[in-house]
Amino acid sequence: MGSAVAGAAAVVMAGLGLVTNYASVSVPGWAARPWVVWPVFAVLLAAAVGLLWWGRHLDSGGLAARLTPVDRLIGSRHGSLRRPHVERVHGRETELAVLTRMLRQPQDEFAVVCGAGGLGKTTVAAQLAARAEEDGWQVFWVRWRNAVDLAQQITRVAVACGLPQVDLEAARAGQESLPDVIWRQLASQQRWLLVLDNIDEPQAVDSQGEPMAHYRGWIRPHGRGLLLITSRDTSEQTWGRRARLLPLKPLAVPDAGQVLLDAAPQAGTQAQAQELAERLGRLPLALHVASSYLATPTSRYRTFERYRQALDAELGTLLGAEHPDASDPDIARTVVRHTWELSLDQLAAEGHVLARPLLRMVSLLAAAPVPLSLITPGLLTAATGQPATIAGVETALAGLYRYGLLGLPEECNLRSQPTADDDPPARVVLHPLVREISALALGADIPDLTPWHQALATRLIEAARETTRAGRSGWPAARILAPHLPLLLNYTTTPQDLTETTDILNRLAELLYDAGAYASAHALSQSLLHTQTLILGTDHPDTLTSRHNLARALDGMGQYPQAADHHRQVLTDRIRVLGPDHPDILTSRNNLANALYGMGQYPQAADHHRQVLTDRIRVLGPDHPDTLTSRNNLANALNGTGQCTQAVDLHRQNLDDRIRVLGPDHPYTLASRNNLAFALDKLGQYAQAADLHRQALADRTRVLGPDHPHTLGSRHNLANALEGMGQYAQAVDLYRQTLADSLRVLGPDHPHTLGSRHNLANALESMGQYVQAADQHRHNLADRIRVLGPEHPDTLTSRNGLEVAIAASRTAHRLLGRRLRHRTITD
Repeated sequence: MGSAVAGAAAVVMAGLGLVTNYASVSVPGWAARPWVVWPVFAVLLAAAVGLLWWGRHLDSGGLAARLTPVDRLIGSRHGSLRRPHVERVHGRETELAVLTRMLRQPQDEFAVVCGAGGLGKTTVAAQLAARAEEDGWQVFWVRWRNAVDLAQQITRVAVACGLPQVDLEAARAGQESLPDVIWRQLASQQRWLLVLDNIDEPQAVDSQGEPMAHYRGWIRPHGRGLLLITSRDTSEQTWGRRARLLPLKPLAVPDAGQVLLDAAPQAGTQAQAQELAERLGRLPLALHVASSYLATPTSRYRTFERYRQALDAELGTLLGAEHPDASDPDIARTVVRHTWELSLDQLAAEGHVLARPLLRMVSLLAAAPVPLSLITPGLLTAATGQPATIAGVETALAGLYRYGLLGLPEECNLRSQPTADDDPPARVVLHPLVREISALALGADIPDLTPWHQALATRLIEAARETTRAGRSGWPAARILAPHLPLLLNYTTTPQDLTETTDILNRLAELLYDAGAYASAHALSQSLLHTQTLILGTDHPDTLTSRHNLARALDGMGQYPQAADHHRQVLTDRIRVLGPDHPDILTSRNNLANALYGMGQYPQAADHHRQVLTDRIRVLGPDHPDTLTSRNNLANALNGTGQCTQAVDLHRQNLDDRIRVLGPDHPYTLASRNNLAFALDKLGQYAQAADLHRQALADRTRVLGPDHPHTLGSRHNLANALEGMGQYAQAVDLYRQTLADSLRVLGPDHPHTLGSRHNLANALESMGQYVQAADQHRHNLADRIRVLGPEHPDTLTSRNGLEVAIAASRTAHRLLGRRLRHRTITD
């Protein structure tokens, strides 16, 4: 088409020639009048030039044809290239340091500050721009509007960097690619920073549809300055290998608190500011909104504390209010209620229609990592009434992750609970404020959420059943699923509804206890107990079962006095409600004895276990697993009272019976082997004890996993036996490893953690490291007084250990002093 237009222009020009020739031979009458000839000539000339320009426009076919002329670009008022002003930035020192190095030492790469809306990407870029400007760099700021505007703005940047008009006109004529011309100019200049802000739709930047990672369009890594992009798109695939991605996370608590204090210094203390910052998820946008509110004299809430308390009841007003002009993206970015909706709109435009309902569904779950196995096409179909496929769910998940709306658990949290799996189930996390605002938006969009709640309850019950049926292999899934199961109780209002829920939650609580996830079992039992007490009453058998499971979990957590109180109450109520011969009563008496053992009341524990063992032999028979459990527990109590020989005999008998009845790999069989070794250790038979502990440790690692509390117990006990054999260095290494694992798995206050530190101190003392031993004993004594009480046998042991270590340290110091003095005299 461009050639045809050029031909038409030639005909016009030829026509002008014919008029001239004709006039030279025989001039018509109208041509003799100049006031007629010259207007005709002007019209024909204008038409020819217009047709020629139009032909070039069609031939070039690119954005260059639509750009403003150079002389207008230089003085354009289309938009300022100046950076926005920002106040001091807190908590982004690491990212700014990386960007500063990239600015000063260009490496043929560009930077992408990325993350979900509200994390302060623009603020980080503006802070770097301010620093660069102070240091003499040329700074250009371009805010994304559309592809044509971006091309015009980058062209202005190139002109400001000295791009000759002739080169730009050559690009206009289609002789060269305009991006090539501009980036060649930028590559010839130094000390410049170009910020492209809010490039949240990277695929829209280049109109030719070529992948950005090919670096042949407007975004390239080839300049001698720094190209810095801010974007919600966090995908490395989008930006290519020459992009340095700097994904932003929420601020650290101290930095987030300081943001609030800077804006509203009269609103409270530093501690109160940090509490509010934590409640706001340490999200810069939310911090800015809250601090602006607190700094306004007419606000209802003027302190950090009152604002934080009001959030629970007035989230929709304080942070989740809709803005009437939210259709404007620039406004939506500044409003907590709307900023994430921009990303959801973009995902919908890309064809990910399940992204919004998927995020809404996840927001209904608990504020904990969500197993991906829970989010199924059936769940979304049942909730929304719209068909969903597994491919649609997976692409929606990928899109939400790409835009930072869903994340992955931090590495430090992957092992925050004991796990027997090196490959835990896949899960995602949702920022707490994104979760709250998304749930708020769901309620606003859909007034009747009954289908959503019913679909979620059905899926949770299905997942819980799948997990409990899996048994040992279901432990990892049970730990991840547990925080979300109490949601079932929100949809339970009648005894009939509660029956099925009670059964599945109690079974899952037992599975969690077996997995060593005592805190999760406790939380689940506590939620169930609260609902059962309201609906069924305190004396219902199901309520008593949940209270029993709660007490058992407390025992596993090492909170023995509280566990004993609960077990006593359950025992009393079960005798009254069920009668004296019910099997559950023997279970309660057994568990009360275990709690007394944990409290160091070994004689009382032994008396209870003797009675329970006698009754279980009579009621259940000598080979029943519960009978074998009572014999094991009685042996432990006897060992605690110093009757080690009797304890060894009982443990030997019980180990043989458990191997015969339960099998060699049953957790209870492994417990018997460990307990027999522990009793032999107390008898001073360290070599035999060490051999059994090695076997128990290997078996527990294989069967239960390396982080199960029982596995940690075997490692601790092996160290104890090695110490008895005089192998102190090996013992110290094992104690250190066990202490570190116990701190991570059980927590700093668990009695087993305190036991590991105590024995580590003893082993250090045996190696002559008295000062280190005293430090460990001093730390442990303070913790045992706080956790166990001043009169607990373990507390008294720690006090004695500290005194011995201090005395040994003083003696060693005196002896060393004598040797030094003697050496001085000899020398």
